[in-house]
Amino acid sequence: MILTDNATDTTKASDVNAKILVLVGSLRRDSVNRVLARVAAENSPAGVEVAVYSGLENLPFYNEDIDTDQVDEAVTRLRDAVAGVDALLIATPEYNGTIPAVLKNAIDWLSRPYGAGAISGKPVGVLGAALAQYGGKWSHDDTARSVGIAGGKVVEDVDLHLSIGSLEGKAIADIPEVVETLRAAVAVLADHAVTVDA
Repeated sequence: MILTDNATDTTKASDVNAKILVLVGSLRRDSVNRVLARVAAENSPAGVEVAVYSGLENLPFYNEDIDTDQVDEAVTRLRDAVAGVDALLIATPEYNGTIPAVLKNAIDWLSRPYGAGAISGKPVGVLGAALAQYGGKWSHDDTARSVGIAGGKVVEDVDLHLSIGSLEGKAIADIPEVVETLRAAVAVLADHAVTVDA
């Protein structure tokens, strides 16, 4: 299931076993990584609620001087959204061989306050697509490292490094093996979320 800001959730609370939020490292509306996020949400297993977050571009750059009891509204919204789910899925491109600034900034905000940030103890999976031959492996590794240091529990079984060239112009939703890999990633994250809660 995919939830957006304008959607109405008709799922009963008793039918939901896990809630997963997807953060997308690209701000471009039609980016391949945003499409990956949508396809993952639309093909999530039964009992798993998936929402694709929007608004990372509204976060101010992390600055300890403004990380006070009165933080920016965009920061509060992100922290509350992450605190309210069981796991995070990150879909990220690779910019100049590493993690996009907007995503790193979000992780920095989620890591605070130190030891008690919204990401602390949360299962996190990292996947994505990039133009690079290895599908953004450097960015994925850097993102996973940053998430782990921030307090998240990186789920290594979530693994998709998609080279955009390999799509050959096909829509992601029309490539069964990619759709199945996304579904499996969501299922693995949901399992880890249930294990953490148990």
